[in-house]
Amino acid sequence: MSFQGYDLIGDVHGSARTLERLLQQLGYSLVKGVYRHPRRQAVFIGDIVDRGPRIREALHLVRNMVLAGSAQMVIGNHEYNCLTYCTEVEVAGRHRYLRPHDPRHERQIRETLEQFAPYPQEWQDFLQWFRELPLYLETPLFRAVHACWDGAIIERLKREGVRDFSDDGFLRRSVERGTFEWQAADRLLRGTYLPLPNGEEMTSADGYRRRVFRTKFWADEPQTHADVVFQPDPLPAHLAGVPLGPAEKARLLHYGADQRPLFIGHYWREGEPAPITPNIACLDYSAVKYGKLVAYRMDGESRLQPEHFVAVEVEPGDGVQDGDTVY
Repeated sequence: MSFQGYDLIGDVHGSARTLERLLQQLGYSLVKGVYRHPRRQAVFIGDIVDRGPRIREALHLVRNMVLAGSAQMVIGNHEYNCLTYCTEVEVAGRHRYLRPHDPRHERQIRETLEQFAPYPQEWQDFLQWFRELPLYLETPLFRAVHACWDGAIIERLKREGVRDFSDDGFLRRSVERGTFEWQAADRLLRGTYLPLPNGEEMTSADGYRRRVFRTKFWADEPQTHADVVFQPDPLPAHLAGVPLGPAEKARLLHYGADQRPLFIGHYWREGEPAPITPNIACLDYSAVKYGKLVAYRMDGESRLQPEHFVAVEVEPGDGVQDGDTVY
């Protein structure tokens, strides 16, 4: 089926009721249990799971749309985290999980596992589905990836015929730091980052001590650390103005203005939705923290238009409670 346009939708994180309101505002209606549009297709940018109060409902809604052809979805880092947290392998005669079951990882997945506890077979079915979600989406009109478009990595994935985590070996190697598979998962699903200058640490809003910070992959001729930071937490003032060294500049990517429009999520933005650059839009506006659930109505334009963003405020009871820590 051909579509006249696409509606790209940011991180849902279990805010199922708000997602239904957004779809209805976009002109989708429930037909035989599936949200459909007569002329358009939705594209989800990943991170349907974790944090929110209606993760199971959101997953069913999105998967039903994908299976019916009324939506596509790329995998987010939270779907990937769930997959690796719940995948057990045997190493040297001992069983272990691909993602360690430590307190930090347990907190990240807690709500998802609790909500699926009465439905173990459903959860296994969703884990299998996560393995089949593409790492990226590329059409003649636009590109979509959860966190970062790395052209070199994606070209290698194409050459090797890899599009998802359905291969057991690729999934296992994706947790082994330093492998190409690890680099692909880390870059596409978590983005780019740099170490803080002088080996310093900062405490982020989620309470973690961090030695790295998330960076832009579109900055033109950046000179200082402040020029490339892209995360909710600002850099400490005494570090922001530190010049970027040659090695740091060499680690930065650049998505050029001449490339087709790119849609990402992941970064917890705030305020009025707008393009980051004329050809890049981040659609994560902190929905589960009672921010906005955001879509972009893509009609084939080469330069993104602010008026094509559609946002709905998260309704009471469809996000995390006041005072809850979001990881």
